Amino acid sequence: MNFAFTEEQLMIQQAARDYAQRELIQDVLERDASCEFPHRHVKALAELGFMGMMVDPAYDGGGLDAVSYVLAMEEISKVDASTSVIMSVNNSLVCYGINAFCTHEQKEKYLKPLARGEKLGAFLLSEPEAGSDATSQRTIAEDKGDYYLVNGTKNWITNANSASYYVLIAQTDPSKKHKGITAFIVEKDSPGITLGPHEDKMGMRSSDTHAVMFNDVKVPKANRIGEEGFGFTFAMKVLEGGRIGIAAQALGIASGALERAVAYSKERKAFGTAIANHQAIAFKLADMAVKVENARNLCLKAAWLKDQGKPYGVASAMAKQYAADIAMEVTTEAVQIHGGYGYVKEYHVERLMREAKLTQIYEGTSEVQKIIISRDLIK
Repeated sequence: MNFAFTEEQLMIQQAARDYAQRELIQDVLERDASCEFPHRHVKALAELGFMGMMVDPAYDGGGLDAVSYVLAMEEISKVDASTSVIMSVNNSLVCYGINAFCTHEQKEKYLKPLARGEKLGAFLLSEPEAGSDATSQRTIAEDKGDYYLVNGTKNWITNANSASYYVLIAQTDPSKKHKGITAFIVEKDSPGITLGPHEDKMGMRSSDTHAVMFNDVKVPKANRIGEEGFGFTFAMKVLEGGRIGIAAQALGIASGALERAVAYSKERKAFGTAIANHQAIAFKLADMAVKVENARNLCLKAAWLKDQGKPYGVASAMAKQYAADIAMEVTTEAVQIHGGYGYVKEYHVERLMREAKLTQIYEGTSEVQKIIISRDLIK
């Protein structure tokens, strides 16, 4: 593994940093308070090529590597995880799955506008009774000849309202359990699709999250991804890559909190000197820095393995579990270092702490990651 970034990777990192620090920061607090979707920023990220970073250029993508993706995700997430999760879902869960497993015709129709950022995608796996246990799908897609008839409900769907295309995981043969699960591309404006209310979330409030209900929705056979029964394998493969994106998001939240804690501790004075000069604070900062660097190395290793075509599922689980857990620890310490100011919104660290929590939950809880890691150890 080469620890030196290429010139292209450094340019991508700098472009993401510049945009986040110059543009995203301007309205992040207002959007957090009002739950306003970042339409302007999503459009700008698309123009930067950040909505289909790893998609084959033949389908209008950037053709970039996973390391570049991690670098960009970290910089965006330092400032605004609501925007970075929109970017992550479109890249990791939607574009990756279509790019890797769909037909040329499906890619021409759906992947190109997604990769250009002209359209957004959403990934529909979780259900009211199927979160961590993804095998327990209750949404049914019944074969009707030249189309499937879909009925069921999906929960906690990021981009549910703003997306044009859904990647749907549904049960086509309940008797086969997880081997009867199938994946589809569904157009959001299909008759029979309705959304639940916007979820009033603790963090990442500027991204839109809804339940999605299907009532006799017709999905053409041409929109099935792979063969019947491929859906569970498809979902697990997609989530392996998705974990890299969320690990990078957690890393960005943690590193953003560390940067703010360092800056504040050098400005804030107590007992005649900057609080950074007090060992109690200095040692907190040192511990935070070690955790952030460890998380960064795990993220980059998982991305590097993916780029090399090597197995990366366990590495991405390690990166996601560790980065998410230290994001909570580091943001909590950042609030503590800020004292009373850390508890008010204008200093950002309380928002980062709220955003960190979700990284321990979605795209596989920290406990699920430990299942993946431990099973690999003892298999």
